[in-house]
Amino acid sequence: MSSPTSHTADLVVFGGTGDLSMRKLLPALFHSDLEGRLAPETRIVAMSRGGLTDADFRGKVDAEVRAAVPDDAVAWQRFLGRLHHVSVDVGGEDKSGWSTVVRMLAGHEDRDRVFYLASPPMTFGPFCRELQEAGLVTPRSRVVLEKPLGRDLVSAQRINDEVGEIFDERQIFRIDHYLGKETVQNLLVLRFANAFLEPIWNSLWIDHVQITAAETVGTPGRRGYYDHAGALRDMVQNHLLQLLTLVAMEPPARNDREAIRDEKVKVLQSLRPIVGTEVDRFTVRGQYTGAADMPSYLDEPASTPTTEASRRVETFTAIRAEIKNWRWAGVPFYLRTGKRMPYRRSEIVVQFKDVPHSIYPGGTPNRLVLRLQPEEGIELHIMAKEPGAGETLLKPVPLSLSFGKTFTTRVPEAYERLLTDVLAGNPTLFMRRDEVEAAWRWIDPILAAWESSADLPEPYPAGTTGPAGAHELLGRSGRAWHEEEA
Repeated sequence: MSSPTSHTADLVVFGGTGDLSMRKLLPALFHSDLEGRLAPETRIVAMSRGGLTDADFRGKVDAEVRAAVPDDAVAWQRFLGRLHHVSVDVGGEDKSGWSTVVRMLAGHEDRDRVFYLASPPMTFGPFCRELQEAGLVTPRSRVVLEKPLGRDLVSAQRINDEVGEIFDERQIFRIDHYLGKETVQNLLVLRFANAFLEPIWNSLWIDHVQITAAETVGTPGRRGYYDHAGALRDMVQNHLLQLLTLVAMEPPARNDREAIRDEKVKVLQSLRPIVGTEVDRFTVRGQYTGAADMPSYLDEPASTPTTEASRRVETFTAIRAEIKNWRWAGVPFYLRTGKRMPYRRSEIVVQFKDVPHSIYPGGTPNRLVLRLQPEEGIELHIMAKEPGAGETLLKPVPLSLSFGKTFTTRVPEAYERLLTDVLAGNPTLFMRRDEVEAAWRWIDPILAAWESSADLPEPYPAGTTGPAGAHELLGRSGRAWHEEEA
């Protein structure tokens, strides 16, 4: 087995003391260090307004992160030695903190510099401008932008323009952690490295596709953010549309970073717009109410008071999308996401059509299920005969691939894979500017219709599968959500 490739870099995380850094980025970087993917000289620099020393920051990481990673004292001490902290007031009048960053990075201009913006999108432009003013942008620099990238097309274009003034498009990595999940990688391999699926991967054989991201958690402490985001912006515009593009894209000519992204953009550009009165027919929005021991959205603990925006924001949405091209004409794609659902599950369900002529009663159509969480894996549901003499009885049975059970190697977290790709300079799993803006062009008319409507989101009790309208969305065409047929 070949040793893993390591990359020497200075990785600067703006917002490096925040929740994302502590829960996701630093554990992912420790795993990369543990498995030899970080060169000995690589440094990790957290930027914040916190006024911490290096020792303070290392103590914070030791207290908050160590319990969540493998127990290896030698590796942990090596990792702590990589960590540094600088205090910088981005957007403020005091620019003195930047001189500390300049001194820290001086003499290492030959290294890759990765600036990871784990911060709100309105800080992306100011950060990049101040970075350039400090003379820290080199030809080997990259910038990583966390979602959400704007609130609509106009704001996304403004952010892209501001960042694009400083960095070339090849240097900009717009991250969507769903694209780092092992099942998403295997979706491309499943489609394009196996001969049996591609001939039936079209409207002749597929009835519909369901893409679901369900969460059991609510929004405690996050209502200030969620009031102005909602499920459509928070999940559909990025995560679910990204999954849709990978299911629906045409085979690229080669396994090439731009060839794959070109095909994804074509899918987004082929989405049939949902406008005017069609928004009421093809979209559903809901908000969870209190049930059992779970509070309603409006009663969740929050640092901000309830407002009209609180009453109007959706914690659930379901959408019937269509792709207007030869492969997918007439095949609905159902997108669904919600808070306070009865299960935590992210999955893609490809529902095939029934056999053209069945000689056996009781059969059901085949189904391919790609599960992203909680346990990543792939299931192909086929019909089989139940054992026994006499009458032939059919039963749907799964051919199952569990990554955790099948492969002896550890399944990496999504951020681990994506950070490795950033350090390697590989943008394949990151969104290009035209991709982000095509997604917003499709989302914007839905947002505009909801915001101009006098109707409030449809209520659904916490712990249930969403409002009645979501079931009617499929029921009108004789279909049902995957779990209702199980």
